[in-house]
Amino acid sequence: MVDKEALKRLALMGRDRWFKISSAKLAKEMNTSIQTAARKLKELVDLKLIDRNIVKNGQYVKINNRGFDILRKEYLDYINIFESLNDPIVIKGEVFTGLGEGQYYLSQEGYKKQIKEILGFDPYPGTLNLKIYGDEILKRKELNGVDGIIIKPFKSEERSFGGGICYKATIKKDGDLVEGAIIRPERTHHPEDLLELIASINLRKRLNLKDGDIVEVIYDKRRDRRY
Repeated sequence: MVDKEALKRLALMGRDRWFKISSAKLAKEMNTSIQTAARKLKELVDLKLIDRNIVKNGQYVKINNRGFDILRKEYLDYINIFESLNDPIVIKGEVFTGLGEGQYYLSQEGYKKQIKEILGFDPYPGTLNLKIYGDEILKRKELNGVDGIIIKPFKSEERSFGGGICYKATIKKDGDLVEGAIIRPERTHHPEDLLELIASINLRKRLNLKDGDIVEVIYDKRRDRRY
């Protein structure tokens, strides 16, 4: 089996050139024993992944084309891994009628002002509620590991209001798209099978929705990045 870590360390030290290497130096680079480093060097030579030239005062090695093919494959694997981390999260949910609490909260000036500042729109006073099931719940949980856009708690003359987290999203129904956001209250227990959406318009009317309709919510992780 190819020791890719040893091959990578050698590539970092010499790139595609001949360079002098000792077992002690490789051992230090890999945080291992000199004996282990010497064995790894020999294995790479035996596998014909590096060329070696032994001289009076030491040895010189150079990664050959076979060795670089191994590293290139490793590099492409990492590209696939990290590019997939940027894939949009697409959640499908079923429209249902909530208790009307969204209308009350989104009518509060403290929320309206913040949403305008951070999302760029005046929120329609009401949320679109989606019931999600099975794998869609797992997709929603992915948002827990994402730094969303923070809504700060505030106080009015009557009471205190909790904060929340927003994620810019696209709401899709039969090819019709509306820009909005997923909103998640921070203070209260939020059911895992519930997705609440906000937008500048009445989503039900704009997308001609009724209870039971299936809607797609598309969250692009790159949109909320701070850099």
